[in-house]
Amino acid sequence: MNGTALGLVLVAAVVHAAWNLAAKRVDDGARFVFLYYTVSAVVCAPVAVVALVIEGQHPQWIWLPAALLTAVFHIAYGIVLQRGYRVGDLSVVYPLARGSGPLLSVLAAVVLLGERPGWLGLAGALLVVTGVLVIGLGSRSAADARARRAGVFYGLLTGVAIAAYTLWDDHAVNALAVPPLTYFAAGSVLQSLLLAPAAVRAGGRIGALWRTHWREAVAVGVLSPVAYVLVLYAMRMAPVSLVAPAREVSIVLGGIAAWLVLDEPNPARRLVGSVVVLAGIAAIAAS
Repeated sequence: MNGTALGLVLVAAVVHAAWNLAAKRVDDGARFVFLYYTVSAVVCAPVAVVALVIEGQHPQWIWLPAALLTAVFHIAYGIVLQRGYRVGDLSVVYPLARGSGPLLSVLAAVVLLGERPGWLGLAGALLVVTGVLVIGLGSRSAADARARRAGVFYGLLTGVAIAAYTLWDDHAVNALAVPPLTYFAAGSVLQSLLLAPAAVRAGGRIGALWRTHWREAVAVGVLSPVAYVLVLYAMRMAPVSLVAPAREVSIVLGGIAAWLVLDEPNPARRLVGSVVVLAGIAAIAAS
């Protein structure tokens, strides 16, 4: 992986850990997802239009179904992730979600897309996943088997959604040549529109949720696009089988934040897992 792509991915990892910490603070599901997707749409849509005008690009019909499919995948991801944060600890849900997603992405990229990242890259991917799992095993939920099982279930289910949108988004920005910023902006608008009926049914609860958690909604709505657009540009410079695992350095940051900010235990275990993750990142960078 070249240095520019790796730099984009690492910056995205920092931003990604920050918005997940904000999302963990909100005990809600689809309504909160609707709020932050709407914020993303309001922020991204004008920027994407300006970028299209400046670059002189003409929208293609294929951009719409491409954005619609990523919107569906991202809605599933957002709702499942928020449900996981409601029933489980950040230190369980986040590592399992971010760890199982890349593993599935790498396997699918190799088997279905014919990518060949090399043995060093694959070893790095496996090290990242191993480190993520080590971090995820240390959790306060271990004393509560039911809560822990729920956290593990939703973490893995979120990983499936991550693998789905990662592979589709790589296909969209490369094979279909959809501009990353326009792609993400269109997806955000469609995500907000698809969730709008549920928001309308919620009535005044949406307004109450906004008044209580507008800071978190803005943080997620702004930081999430920044993180993912950086990843989309990285996908144009390096294979998805390397980009997907490399972005999981956010697990290290998320684990530290869960310990320092949310007072979740087992920092020694997380440190060991972090070292393994960093070793995997180094292997990926050298591949």
